[in-house]
Amino acid sequence: MNVQRISAIFEKDSKDFIKNITLLMMPFISIVLALLYDRIGDSEAQMPMLMIYIIVGVTFSTVTSVTIMTMMAEENEKKTLRGLILSPATFVDIIVGKSLVTSIITFITLVVSLLIIGIDPILDIRPIISLVLLFLFFLMLGIGIGLFAKSMASTSAYGMPVMFLFGFTPMFSIIGLSEDNIIMKILELFPIMQAIEIHNTSSWLPLGVSSIWVVAAAIFMYVCFRKTVTDE
Repeated sequence: MNVQRISAIFEKDSKDFIKNITLLMMPFISIVLALLYDRIGDSEAQMPMLMIYIIVGVTFSTVTSVTIMTMMAEENEKKTLRGLILSPATFVDIIVGKSLVTSIITFITLVVSLLIIGIDPILDIRPIISLVLLFLFFLMLGIGIGLFAKSMASTSAYGMPVMFLFGFTPMFSIIGLSEDNIIMKILELFPIMQAIEIHNTSSWLPLGVSSIWVVAAAIFMYVCFRKTVTDE
């Protein structure tokens, strides 16, 4: 891992991020949602936890996945990504360098959003590990899709399923689906739902399930990277 190469990639991506108005607006989605929830409040015991993870899901799906996905797709479209891949920079240099901007923006957005609605429920070792696993899943999923996408325009089509299936999963609990519903049983295995389950049980099993999702996202990312390398 070459620090100088990583720094160069980070510096370039920082400038690209600042120039992109759409990406600059992404963090405000989670923050505004947190402010709205803080204003309306809710007296039910379970809703605060549910809302916390809705905001976590929105943050990771929009700020993490969509941001890195868009930045990778933009380089793919301009053919600069292939030049970077063919440079002396290694796979690790490229992934770490291109993830830094997204990681910093995600961290700031998540902390600000959680401070608005209350960060105390997740200040424990298992919820924190769960958040790290969620971040890695959404980051690598976004990188993989960004490598696969051929243009920035196509990321809109890819980004929506990521947001609704993985980011907004807790919202399905609000629309009235019963726990016995087959759709809910499947959705309960999704990363965000496993993070919520950590608060309902003392078992470490949800972290194991989340780790499987992370491994799957890592494999998907690496396969997309190898495909980009071998493409003519």
